Amino acid sequence: MRFIKNISILLFVLTTSMVTAQVKFVAKASKQKLGINERLRIDFEMNKDGDNFNPPSFSNFTVVGGPNQSVSNSWINGVRTYKKTYSYFLAPKKRGNFTIKQASITIDGETYKTLPLKIQVTAAVDKPKDPNDANYIASENIHLVAEVSKTNPYLNEAITVVYKLYVSPTIAVDNWNEIDTPRYNDFWSQNINTQGQKVQNGTYNGKDYRFLILRKAVLYPQKTGKLNIEPLSLDIALRVPSNRRDIFGSLLMTRVNKTVSAGNKTINVKPLPEVGKPVDFAGAVGDFKLDVIASKTVLDASESFQIKVGVKGNGNLKLFKLPKISLPSSLEVYEPEHKEQVKTNLSGMRGSISDSYTVVPQYKGKYPIPSISFSYFDLKTETYKRLSSEEIVIDVLSGPTNNANETSNGNIVNNAKQRVVLNNDQFAFIKTKTNFISTKATYFFKTNLFWSLLLLPFLAIPLAIVIRKKKASRDADVYGNRIRKADKLAKKYLSNAKKSLGKKEAFYIALEKALHNYLKARLHIETNDLSKDRINNLLKEKQVDEGTIKDFIAIVENCELARYTPIDIVTMQEDYDKAAKTISLIDKQAR
Repeated sequence: MRFIKNISILLFVLTTSMVTAQVKFVAKASKQKLGINERLRIDFEMNKDGDNFNPPSFSNFTVVGGPNQSVSNSWINGVRTYKKTYSYFLAPKKRGNFTIKQASITIDGETYKTLPLKIQVTAAVDKPKDPNDANYIASENIHLVAEVSKTNPYLNEAITVVYKLYVSPTIAVDNWNEIDTPRYNDFWSQNINTQGQKVQNGTYNGKDYRFLILRKAVLYPQKTGKLNIEPLSLDIALRVPSNRRDIFGSLLMTRVNKTVSAGNKTINVKPLPEVGKPVDFAGAVGDFKLDVIASKTVLDASESFQIKVGVKGNGNLKLFKLPKISLPSSLEVYEPEHKEQVKTNLSGMRGSISDSYTVVPQYKGKYPIPSISFSYFDLKTETYKRLSSEEIVIDVLSGPTNNANETSNGNIVNNAKQRVVLNNDQFAFIKTKTNFISTKATYFFKTNLFWSLLLLPFLAIPLAIVIRKKKASRDADVYGNRIRKADKLAKKYLSNAKKSLGKKEAFYIALEKALHNYLKARLHIETNDLSKDRINNLLKEKQVDEGTIKDFIAIVENCELARYTPIDIVTMQEDYDKAAKTISLIDKQAR
């Protein structure tokens, strides 16, 4: 009986030792349910040290802290207890039910995995207003604010958005990074440089704060109705005072990660009034002046002069077309050279745009250039205004004389009368006598055709030699082949855009897609990498000229802009020709 008792005790001790030696590797969550504005702590605990710890992918969360590592050893009744923990602090990205997948670690050559954890993220919850809670202190003392200059602008009227970060003097900010950058859909936008901004003192909700301007943007709405300005969101690492003090009596600071957002802003864009809208209105909104200047008004035939049509002032200068000039047909006119000298600041676009036409008269005489009209919507008076230039007379002193009288609108009228010459046989009868010639049977042998076919193979030999030499010469012409290849490549990529000429939306979508596909094939990049700065850098690396790069980026901007502005088929053809020329130039120049 005593032997059996001793055996039982021995078995119990062995079983206890085996249980004690069992490896444990578990995942624990601080809570199973939380609000989207709360934080979650995940601990991965093990009772024996290991190697190759691999955490799961926290795809639906942002890691705002960790991994933090802690180790504890304790001895109780001679038994050693070991615990090692990896801790992560997570912020949810959206609401929903999510799974924290398995983590793994290698202990004594064996791989161990945790069980998945189910987490539910709900709508934002009211946080307890505990004056000693670090997160509450942070939320009360740091604010990100978006200040919009005007919430009910007209279509194409400039508004500004300024993002300011207000921080209480009682807390300290270590660093921050943007986790959500606003995309200004349905706006023409331009960011204003804010580098070198200094911290300023100000008030927010009646309290003293320090603030820093993080971002400025000028927006021109391209649609009417309610438009949304997306928020700017930051993840900020900061230190807040706690209720504990050091040995010298100073308050100890607690580190906190805080996500702040400027919130969505909605503006209501008013359409431009239909009452009094001119027929030739092209979408100009602001305050402008019109200049039409001829470089010379007295010259000889075959000399050239320039006519400059320019608009200057403050408004949406890059978002409308200048009026065209109308010239008599005896004046040969070339495509205009477009120039922009525009600066954008918080008041919007300011500067000038112009089209310069080169004109060459063909004949002696005086040629009036009719007045040019330009209309725009004045924001100060909220009415349409029309500007008109003076008529310009070009006096061509010497040169050939045009016998046809030319009217001011370019139509040619010939007042000289010509005598009608009658033909004596205009009423001649149909001839009844014929000149038929009888034919005799002939044979193909020894005819001219027979001898020609017989000699043709011998004549083809020198012709084949000449063709072969020309082909070899053409194959050796590397530069010429590149030109021909570039032109062929441009036509290939732009074929769909050419089919859509006249259909504004379809044409510019096809044109933009063609440009993207060309760059993907030529530069070996993906479409989502095609930012304007990246295009500029990649083409520079390929040794493409600055002018060609600017033309390509300008075409891409035209594709984005054209969907919101009235465009005629002539402009579409111009953009198509410019795109074909630019693609061809890039292919010739790229190394």
